[in-house]
Amino acid sequence: MPIPLEDNFEDIIGKAMRGRHISETDLATRTGVDRDTLGRLCRGEFCDEGALLKIAPVLDLHPAALTIAASKAWYPREMSMDGLAAFNTPYRDMRVNAFLVWDPATREAAVFDTGTNVDPLLAAVEAQGLTVRYLFITHTHNDHVADLDRLKAALPGTRVCANRAEPWPGAESFVEGTTFSLGSLSIETRTTSGHSVGGTTYVVRGLRHPVAVVGDALFAGSMGGGMISYPDALRNNREKIFTLPDDTIVCPGHGPLTTVGEEKRHNPFYPEFKG
Repeated sequence: MPIPLEDNFEDIIGKAMRGRHISETDLATRTGVDRDTLGRLCRGEFCDEGALLKIAPVLDLHPAALTIAASKAWYPREMSMDGLAAFNTPYRDMRVNAFLVWDPATREAAVFDTGTNVDPLLAAVEAQGLTVRYLFITHTHNDHVADLDRLKAALPGTRVCANRAEPWPGAESFVEGTTFSLGSLSIETRTTSGHSVGGTTYVVRGLRHPVAVVGDALFAGSMGGGMISYPDALRNNREKIFTLPDDTIVCPGHGPLTTVGEEKRHNPFYPEFKG
């Protein structure tokens, strides 16, 4: 069963409003949309496309992309690639992703986050005959590291690595730009803070397509939001993820896989990439 998109259109509106410090009253005043209609839109009722088109530019969202999100008319194409596997586990009222990347030739592997249950991931490691060298932490929010201790116990030789800006007890720290080797693959670290202090995107090269494991920096059709800094979150995604090739497979912390090209076309938070 396909993993649902992490954010609905009302989540996108809410994140943009919070990030730009715009209240419903402010938004109603600046757009001329009446409070009742605006309230219904903010609660997820797609009741007035014209009103939505007025709201979007005030929040610096792409109007057509936001309308498509409200219409539920887009979902990223499903993809698979030798050397990449995703694991989606429940956490409270949502679900969270972990990823496994390996060199198909040497069978050396790296884990990215753990989600809340590493059993399916460990089963895949055994089934594929992999040797796990690294566990990379995208950020230290609990849902992403909830089963870290169990993974370390099951794979005691694994090196756990985290950004120096967001350390984790017992993990090796690195600075942005550090590159790790995994068989014939390379893994480059890029700090994509904003959602968290040291949120990290890991760019993997050497497979059929580049891979970017982005944590909660970016979702399919949305973004993690600026819990620390909304401007930094926007800028880091723009400069460090959207500059990757369009065929780069984006592995987010929640929701389905996507690509840089699809996000350029469909993500409302980045209107500058639309035609």
